[in-house]
Amino acid sequence: MNPVHYWRALWGIVGRELLRFVKQRERFISALVRPLVWLFIFAAGFRAALGIAITAPYETYILYEVYITPGLCGMIQLFNGMQSSFSMVYDREMGSMRMLMVCPLPRWFLLLSKLLAGTAVSVLQVYVFLAIAWFYEIEAPWQGYLWVLPALVLSGLMLGALGLLLSSFIKQLENFAGVMNFVIFPMFFMSTALYPLWKIKESSDLLHTLAQYNPFSQAVELTRFALYGQFNQEAFIYTFAAFVIFMAAAIIGYNPSKGMMTKKGGGAG
Repeated sequence: MNPVHYWRALWGIVGRELLRFVKQRERFISALVRPLVWLFIFAAGFRAALGIAITAPYETYILYEVYITPGLCGMIQLFNGMQSSFSMVYDREMGSMRMLMVCPLPRWFLLLSKLLAGTAVSVLQVYVFLAIAWFYEIEAPWQGYLWVLPALVLSGLMLGALGLLLSSFIKQLENFAGVMNFVIFPMFFMSTALYPLWKIKESSDLLHTLAQYNPFSQAVELTRFALYGQFNQEAFIYTFAAFVIFMAAAIIGYNPSKGMMTKKGGGAG
């Protein structure tokens, strides 16, 4: 296999995912409806009750909807990562991945290509959401919309790798929804997406600790700081490390000789 074969496979997987995303308009709309409901309804209802004091990266008092916007960007990527893992379970059983898994290309490369495809879709969804938020007068510095791109790519890769890892444990589509409920909602609500850490600490030291070390919190903070032209080194290191760990575990999980594919009696092909 030469670089041309790798490039064709990568472009084929990413292009297929983007094409499927464009054709499935209901998927695009549903990905935006969820965060927009939180932004327009939830934030409006809690604006008075949840005031946000001056805290980095903000230099002044902000409205609650301004605070949760980066968290809702993270929500889009979290749900997209889980949805990509759902499609991975389907494709592995009866779709394209069933054939790709037995092709001469390394399995890690196929998984990485699938991950890049899902990340590209999630980044596109986030930018559409930010455009809608801009019309709602939730504006970041114009440079922030460029600086946030690397943060969105890294956070999308990390959350997508987590989805791939989970999909290596799931052998039947019927089991997917239950497993996701034990991952998506705890990660989202036990994070800094909806409220800052200092506010969580006022209620519970345990929840504060869990939220602080929640990989989703670090991804949200990386996006939040980048959107306002600042680099959060701690969040970057934590998010990158989580991506490496999740991706390595997913590759092992999809290894027919070492991973969960064999241990549970499943097969990739």
